[in-house]
Amino acid sequence: MDSIIQFLFEHAQYAHWIVFGALMLAGINVPISEDLMIIFSAVLAATVVPENTLSLFVAVFLGCYISDWVCYWIGRALGPKLWHISWFAKTFEKKRIAQIQSYYEKYGFWTLLVGRFIPFGVRNCLFLTAGLGKMHFGKFLLSDGIACILSNTVLFSLAYVVGKNYTSLISSLKTFNIFLFSAFVVAIIGYLWYKRKKNAAT
Repeated sequence: MDSIIQFLFEHAQYAHWIVFGALMLAGINVPISEDLMIIFSAVLAATVVPENTLSLFVAVFLGCYISDWVCYWIGRALGPKLWHISWFAKTFEKKRIAQIQSYYEKYGFWTLLVGRFIPFGVRNCLFLTAGLGKMHFGKFLLSDGIACILSNTVLFSLAYVVGKNYTSLISSLKTFNIFLFSAFVVAIIGYLWYKRKKNAAT
């Protein structure tokens, strides 16, 4: 993951293609963080290649959205055969899949919307479960499209704003650290003075 991020910064002009490719790999459960890809794309757009802001956002959205289709079709095409694959059986427990399926039945679209904001492998579980449960692909496209554009826009926008103001944030952090260090030094001096005074009194 670190090497991908470093590669992104070194080849910022082509970052949108790199991000899209990385997100497609995430769709087949390669351990690449979707959230980190979105955040670093936004930071790049804010600080290094502002002229590519739209390209980066489109790459993020399409990479996330299309990789969801991949997950869906893996679940739909292979079905229960997936549990014959040891890696899959270890990663996606049947109990967890069944729980997500029950959420789909109860809450429908809201399961995708809320799940899109939860990291650490939950998303791929959502899409695989939709495929395993043979959710109508058109319904999946519409529901996931809305959820994807909302979650990506929120995270990309927040990261962009933070990225654009990173110098002031770093400056504030430095000031806070100086204040914290000064308070710590004063506390130590005060404690030593109090202890010395107490010892002198006894």
